[in-house]
Amino acid sequence: MKLYWVKTNAFIRRVFSNYIWLLPNNDKKVYLTFDDGPIPEITEWILEELQMHNAKATFFCIGKNVEANPELFEKIIAQGHSIGNHTHNHLNGWKSNTTEYLENFQNCEQTLSKFSAKLNYVLPKFFRPPYGKIKKSQAKIIKNKGYKIIMWDIVSGDFDCKISKEKCLNNIIKNIEAGSIIVFHDSLKAYKNLKYALPKVLAYLQENNFNCVQLDTDIKLPKN
Repeated sequence: MKLYWVKTNAFIRRVFSNYIWLLPNNDKKVYLTFDDGPIPEITEWILEELQMHNAKATFFCIGKNVEANPELFEKIIAQGHSIGNHTHNHLNGWKSNTTEYLENFQNCEQTLSKFSAKLNYVLPKFFRPPYGKIKKSQAKIIKNKGYKIIMWDIVSGDFDCKISKEKCLNNIIKNIEAGSIIVFHDSLKAYKNLKYALPKVLAYLQENNFNCVQLDTDIKLPKN
């Protein structure tokens, strides 16, 4: 049984209005995001696809993956994409106490800062909780540090082994609108669906005059 909304319910957006779910605009801008990387087998291919379609994105990185693949992380930045914090070890906030969760968040922050500094890249204060699960106490402290908590308008379902690659594509095409924040994953689990859907989504966006831009194009906030 599917346990996620492809298109985030409007009631949920209202209840959790202190999080960012979408960015409505009149310029047909959309916001592609990629969670869980960087992973050599996947992220490198994603960067090639984005470059071919002149698209920019935001990568929510896991700290331990950045430590393992620093050159790939630096390549994301060098190609003009943005970076966000996704915890150091992909923690589920609902299953973690606040102290543990914040330490993991800070470990990721330190790792991202260390490697981005080599390129004089100033990290935007973006945080996406893994699984979208975060306690109010955790969110309050992270927001007090100046971070914006970024959720999503559309979940591609690329990670869902029970759906077809065609369904993954249709999840995006049927629900996209100006301002949509779209979740993909640069992970091995998602690769089969992602490899089919991403090029077709990028082509669709180009053909329909959508602009793929980084989140910090339209979210202005203090930086580190």
